[in-house]
Amino acid sequence: MGEVVEKNTPNLIDLDKVFMDKAPKLYAKTPAFALNYIKRKIHLNELNEILTIYADKYGVDFMDSVVQYFDLRLEVNGLDNIPNDNRYIFVSNHPLGGLDGICLSSIIGNKFDKKIKYLVNDVLYFIKNLRPIFLPINKYGAQAKEKAAQLNEAYASDDQIITFPAGLCSRKINGRIYDLQWQKSFIQKAIQTKRDVVPIYFDAKNSNFFYRFANLRKKLGIKFNIETFFLPDEMFKNKHQTFSVTFGSPIPWESFDETKSHQQWAETVKDIAYNLAESNSK
Repeated sequence: MGEVVEKNTPNLIDLDKVFMDKAPKLYAKTPAFALNYIKRKIHLNELNEILTIYADKYGVDFMDSVVQYFDLRLEVNGLDNIPNDNRYIFVSNHPLGGLDGICLSSIIGNKFDKKIKYLVNDVLYFIKNLRPIFLPINKYGAQAKEKAAQLNEAYASDDQIITFPAGLCSRKINGRIYDLQWQKSFIQKAIQTKRDVVPIYFDAKNSNFFYRFANLRKKLGIKFNIETFFLPDEMFKNKHQTFSVTFGSPIPWESFDETKSHQQWAETVKDIAYNLAESNSK
């Protein structure tokens, strides 16, 4: 049963409140000019504008509206070859860390009568417009069991599942924009729930600044992914862009046999997804 949400009232982002709740001691020591810089850098006013303009839009309809707001053009290949009468796990590379998920939710949601579930970090779950299609992932904390139950319920349903197995967005590795390791959980779930897997290649990239900053952070030995702070800014830099999205053929869940480990199968599917870029360019 879907979650009941109060309609048409925007839940605006209050950065001060979020900061105060999550890190009260640090918030107390942070000067106002620093907070104002953060608000500008994450485009707080524009994000709240989106939440206000489309307060009456939910789920896939909200995603469609955001695609329109950013004036994005989507060139979709291979989607027509995927039958509508099956349950899938859609897995994609994660080049952008924001707009790619929005676009895929719109594309896949419209093909499958808006019956999708999109696995996300639980921090994003506060956006009530997206709760009908979001599945919050949190392995720790008091609500971990509840969210695990929601996840199992979604996989048992007829909804299509969308996920980015890398978790984090792509980084520049040896001059190439490439995902980090794909986690094996989607292979395990495909076998458990008898869902075929559809690989996707999403052709896009963030700015050179983002990748340089990420590599510098890594060289300095800083483990926390500070560069994620810049993802909202990267999202707005990609306004008016054209993205090419290529869907591969569904991979039968029975394919994931014992000839490889689950992790090896995950990397195999990752290779298939990236090979879609080459096949589409021919």
